[in-house]
Amino acid sequence: MPRRSIDLTAPLDLVTVAGLHVRGRGDPTGRISSRSLIRATRTQDGPATLLAEVQGTRVEAEAWGPGADRALAALPAFLGLDDDPTGFDPSHHRVVADLARRRPHLRIGWTGAIFESLLPAILEQKVTGGEAVTAFRGLIAGHGAPAPGPIAATHRLRLQPSPEALAGLPYYAFHPLGVEQRRADVIRRVAREAPRLERLADLDGTRLELGRTAASTLQAIPGIGVWTAAEVTLRTLGDPDAVSVNDFHLKNLVSFALAGEPRGTDERMLELLEPWRGHRARVVRLLELSGIAAPRYGPRYAAPDRRAM
Repeated sequence: MPRRSIDLTAPLDLVTVAGLHVRGRGDPTGRISSRSLIRATRTQDGPATLLAEVQGTRVEAEAWGPGADRALAALPAFLGLDDDPTGFDPSHHRVVADLARRRPHLRIGWTGAIFESLLPAILEQKVTGGEAVTAFRGLIAGHGAPAPGPIAATHRLRLQPSPEALAGLPYYAFHPLGVEQRRADVIRRVAREAPRLERLADLDGTRLELGRTAASTLQAIPGIGVWTAAEVTLRTLGDPDAVSVNDFHLKNLVSFALAGEPRGTDERMLELLEPWRGHRARVVRLLELSGIAAPRYGPRYAAPDRRAM
C-alpha cells in the first residue's frame, strides 16, 4: 500500500483540525484521536481508507484501496497544512485574542468531497444531533459498503452510500431511519446532481472565492439553504468565512461569548462577527473549541417520532 511522510513546522492536534469531519462517537466512517485518525472515503479514483499518525514532528500516513494515492495526495489540505490565515486579526476582541493565543496553530482543513459533507448536513437539517446521527449510521449500515484495507476491517469501517445508491432509493426507504419525505427528497435530488456538484472543488480560486461560488450553486438547489451550504463549504473547501446562519445554538454562543448576551439572533451574530469578515469561520471554530456555552433555559427538547411522518 502507498505511504507518505509529511514534516510538520508546528504542533498538530488531529481532533482540533479534523474533528469537524467525524459525526459523533462511533462514526462508522472513521476514528480519530489527538494523534491518529482513520478515515474511509470515496475519491474520484474509487474508495480509500486513510491512516494518519502524528509521530513527533512528522505525520506518517498510509492508505488502501483504488483511491489510496489520491487520499494521500489530499492529506496536507485535510490536515489544514495548506490553510492560509493571512489577514486574520484576533485582536478585535479580547476573548478571540485570548482563544487565538491558546490555539496559535489552529487551521482549517478540507476534504474536496462535496457529497460526503452534503449528505450528513442534509440529515442534520432542523433535527437534533442524536436524530441526525441515527439516520446517518442507518443509511451507512443499510446502503454503504465495507471500506478497503485490513485496518478498516479491524475497526469495521464502512463507506458512505454512493450517490447512485441514494438516488435510486424510494423516499419511503428513509422513513424507518426517522427521515421524513422532505429531507429524503433533498438527498435524492442532490445525489442525482453529485457529479456536477463535485466539480465545484476543482475550480480555480482562493478558499474564500471557492466557498462563495459553491454556496451560491448549492443554494440554488431546492432544499439547500444558507446553513447547509456553510456546513459544506467549510468542510469541503476550507471556506474561512463560512458562517452557519440559522443554526439553533451558534447565534447564542457567539452573542454570549462576544457580548455577554445569553440569547442572540442571526443578525446579532453577524454584527458581532463583522470585524473578521473573510475569516469569520476561524472565530466560530475558536469559540466552538473554547468550552464557552450560553446558559440553557427551559425544558429539554423532545424529538418527535419522524418515522410516522
